[in-house]
Amino acid sequence: MKLRAIVLALTALLSTTAARADGFLRAEGTQIVDGSGEAVILRGMGLGGWMLQEGYMLRLGEIGQQHRIRAKLVELVGEERTATFYRAWLDNHTTEADIAAMAAWGFNSVRLPVHFNQLTLPVDAEPRAGEDTWLEEGFERIDRLLAWSKAHHIYLILDLHAAPGGQGNDLAISDRDPAKPSLWESEENQRKTVALWAKLAARYKDEPWIGGYDLINEPNWSFATPGKGNGCNETENKPVWALQRRITAAIRAVDANHMLIVEGNCWGNNYKGLPPAWDANMALSFHKYWNRNDAASIAGIVALRESYGRPIWLGESGENGNVWFRDAIALVEGQGIGWAFWPLKKIGFNQPLEIDPGAGWAAIVAWMTGKGPKPGADAAFAAMMQLAENSRFDRNIPHPDVIDAMMRQPHDESARAFAPHRLTDGPLVVRAADYDLGPAGVAYADTVDANYHVATGGERTPWNNGATYRNDGVDIARAADGAPHVTDFVTGEWMRYSIDAAKGGRIAVTIRARSARGGRLALGEREVALAGGDRWQELTVPDVALAGGSAPLVLRAVDCRDCQVESLTLVPR
Repeated sequence: MKLRAIVLALTALLSTTAARADGFLRAEGTQIVDGSGEAVILRGMGLGGWMLQEGYMLRLGEIGQQHRIRAKLVELVGEERTATFYRAWLDNHTTEADIAAMAAWGFNSVRLPVHFNQLTLPVDAEPRAGEDTWLEEGFERIDRLLAWSKAHHIYLILDLHAAPGGQGNDLAISDRDPAKPSLWESEENQRKTVALWAKLAARYKDEPWIGGYDLINEPNWSFATPGKGNGCNETENKPVWALQRRITAAIRAVDANHMLIVEGNCWGNNYKGLPPAWDANMALSFHKYWNRNDAASIAGIVALRESYGRPIWLGESGENGNVWFRDAIALVEGQGIGWAFWPLKKIGFNQPLEIDPGAGWAAIVAWMTGKGPKPGADAAFAAMMQLAENSRFDRNIPHPDVIDAMMRQPHDESARAFAPHRLTDGPLVVRAADYDLGPAGVAYADTVDANYHVATGGERTPWNNGATYRNDGVDIARAADGAPHVTDFVTGEWMRYSIDAAKGGRIAVTIRARSARGGRLALGEREVALAGGDRWQELTVPDVALAGGSAPLVLRAVDCRDCQVESLTLVPR
């Protein structure tokens, strides 16, 4: 079954509660409520990579900022072709199809990371100092996104992700050029930031499907040592609060309707020195990555909610395994906190949609990162345009396991079939990688199923060593033809398969597996030996009992250090 069909089937399993815009979202006490006063749990995704590319999303983490990536592309294919690529990227990456799919999956909000240069010129490019040139094309893109959001009953939250000059020392997230004054080092950058928010607020003041204004994404600046550090040790953060108060005043001069979302220093999490609430309709955002999903991990921000008397929102999180996603969402929703995960799509496997970069993009990446020769201009441009085309929804690779982990599993721990395995009178081939959807310990067990490096202080830990096909702890690799198979299947690990059997009875199961060192596998209590070698082997378990209807079949690694499994073939006896 193709993945897109699997996603459609999964959508039918997920209960969706449509958002409504009887009035504006607002802060009421410590809750976010809708126009009728009902509490709203925001469940959303961030559109990272659309208006602002971070290098890692394009396998260019070594390059980092978008302006550096763009400069390399200009070196490769020229300014005109580079502009054509970026126009195609903006046209394709996010369309109504993406928003419709999000609504069908159960999301009720979307966070738009805005790059200021989509809407206005940098201060050093303005023809007249101290004035602002407005770029209508960028505003019209937001207008279209808002229209799609309205049509599908999804709140749109505007997030200034890249402020003029850049708001931190984590350069890629705000496309900052460290050779130029930052947001915090330039009064003119701050003036333009305030003017931009005033412009946005005047345009959207009467739009109830705009869910809120996220004023500055992830400030990360050490004022004690400018240009060094990310503000995590700051004790007052006065410039962070002062600028957001200026923005608030500018917005409120034209827009009394929309909820304002404030972020602290240290990637949104350092709220030291926060003044008393300066607006009645204000929420506090925090960001959460790679730490434990326990009460202690959010205790500080929950306590701030109660003492400050304003709602809190997990404005950004993600980039982890499905176990982490499920646990984080269950944790915050249990405290009445909404969330926006990051991002909806990129080159990579651990988000709802994956962009296949196409064959030629790897050569561009290799050249940019000093690992390969410079591609020819024509070949490079063709690869760039292929990437832009492949960013479109109908060419994305959907990941139903990620959607299931976010939307169903925080509320339902049962196992569900990843793909239909219907056994009738003839043989049924089940790919090993098509084990059930569900939490670890229910659908599968694996030695490593998430990355907690912030909590452990260690290195980033891969959960799926193959980084492909699925985002659970099970390690998956691909054959030369692209077919997925389970790899690094080691002692104690297991996978569950829901078999839809037309009738109960006895079956024979042939396991296609290999192991350089050899090992033992088991179906239920029936063990089979796997001889050492490089070739795939057919291991038959001749007599397995299978109940009629939906019945589980569990494959276990009894004694394995490097087992791999391609498939299971079930034959009724």
